[in-house]
Amino acid sequence: MNKKTLRDIDLKGKKVIMRVDFNVPVKEGVIKDDTRIKGALPSIKYVLEQGGSLVLMSHMGRPDEKGITADTTMKIVADYLSKLLEKPVKFVADCAAADAEVAAMKAGDIVMLENTRYHKEEQAKCKQKEGESDEDFKARKAALKEQQKELAKKLASYGDVFCNDAFGTAHRAHASTAVITKYISTSVAGFLMEKEIEYLGSAVENPVRPFVAILGGAKVSDKLAVVKNLLNKVDTLIIGGGMAYTFLKALGKKIGNSLCEEDQIEYAKEMMAKAKELGVKFLLPVDNVAADKFDPEANTQVVEEIPDGWMGLDIGPKTVALYSDAIKSAKTVVWNGPMGCFEMEKFNKGTFGVCEAVAQVKANGGISIIGGGDSVAAVNKSGQAPKMSHVSTGGGASLEFLEGKELPGVVSLNDK
Repeated sequence: MNKKTLRDIDLKGKKVIMRVDFNVPVKEGVIKDDTRIKGALPSIKYVLEQGGSLVLMSHMGRPDEKGITADTTMKIVADYLSKLLEKPVKFVADCAAADAEVAAMKAGDIVMLENTRYHKEEQAKCKQKEGESDEDFKARKAALKEQQKELAKKLASYGDVFCNDAFGTAHRAHASTAVITKYISTSVAGFLMEKEIEYLGSAVENPVRPFVAILGGAKVSDKLAVVKNLLNKVDTLIIGGGMAYTFLKALGKKIGNSLCEEDQIEYAKEMMAKAKELGVKFLLPVDNVAADKFDPEANTQVVEEIPDGWMGLDIGPKTVALYSDAIKSAKTVVWNGPMGCFEMEKFNKGTFGVCEAVAQVKANGGISIIGGGDSVAAVNKSGQAPKMSHVSTGGGASLEFLEGKELPGVVSLNDK
């Protein structure tokens, strides 16, 4: 990674403002999964050990869409973090009004700012209102962008150094993730961010071969750019989940009532032709677990082609064996998206079977990377997470990284 990290600078006596990804699931004031909080601890502890003080900021939930609730306040995380670190974490109820608290900080102190998305200018998201003229919309958008700069400037004033350790939001050009770097001279990556970029970056740019990518999930349209980008890099591309049925229909197979994006069939044909041309193995399901309805109690059957009135909700046992063979011989594996509706017990065998095969890659001396989103939930649910080389914390960010896009939250950091 050619970006500076916390290790590259002197932190003694410095105030560090750090963007973390503490967007954790909270129900009735209780944190349900603290993976993201624990993931940021190495960076947090390092700053304190080096004699710095720390201002933490994050978003939580979608208060911009669903409104501010008792479960979107960072106070919950500040209290939780205080217990983990066994030291006080001072909470400030407005991320844009922390001057007094920050000024009073001494080495070793920690301040946690309130949810950055309580300010609409954090994201500066702007939709044209009904009946609003193009001119008025443009003016409103420009004004919001100016407000975003002001918020970024305010956040930058809290630190001598900006550290971005929130890979999960690195694909967003928000005030606290990227715009802030324009107003602070030293911007570096945290250790979690460094790990993400190293694993995902080396996998895509310089993989140890054979390189296998596994893509699942519901829709082809969500993964269009990823398929296109990875075809030029992988030796084998494996497709599962709901998106597989669009490809199977493109091959003329019967898919019954399975999920299918009719407008992507031509694209699916193009991608399969491209794979052939590039000599990339393109694997699709050879059998499926079909159900008569989308229901945990549905009747099921294992079939090669899906009869009318039935829908494919998982890959079948022959497919699990086919995919597992391809995966086990790999030296680099990247996996994004489940193989079926793994949340329902009747349809989790495909995802968990693939999970076991991916877990063996690391044991065989290879690298296995779980690229965010539902795949992470699946790997955690199957209990195989500790056997993976790297489990990404970023859903959308890891997907955009695999698409070959530059991430604003990474690009804006200082180069080494």
